Amino acid sequence: MRILIVDDFGTMRKILKNILKDLGYTDVVEAEDGESALQILRKEKIDLVISDWNMPKMDGLALLKAIRSDEALKNTPVLMVTAEAQKQNVIEAIKAGVNNYVIKPFTPEVIQEKIAKIFSSS
Repeated sequence: MRILIVDDFGTMRKILKNILKDLGYTDVVEAEDGESALQILRKEKIDLVISDWNMPKMDGLALLKAIRSDEALKNTPVLMVTAEAQKQNVIEAIKAGVNNYVIKPFTPEVIQEKIAKIFSSS
């Protein structure tokens, strides 16, 4: 499985990459914002997007909406990882078609559980 991590913070990308590696996911690609993530998605086969919410250029919600409105990408699962715990944001992400949601800080077990949920329900 090929996973794209989208986060403007390099340390967070590294943390997620290490968690994914420990969970057995070694094919991981990184992007630092929604714009570069979309370019990667349009060029490569990605099986799961793990995206931060707050990023420059294009935030996670805008990225999610772009993925859902693109015929070739619309079925790509998206896991939103964010410090945004406001109920309104969660509702907005769900309306936009997010597959699951993780609030920072998180544990590897939470990431594993959310990924498992996404792929058991698809």
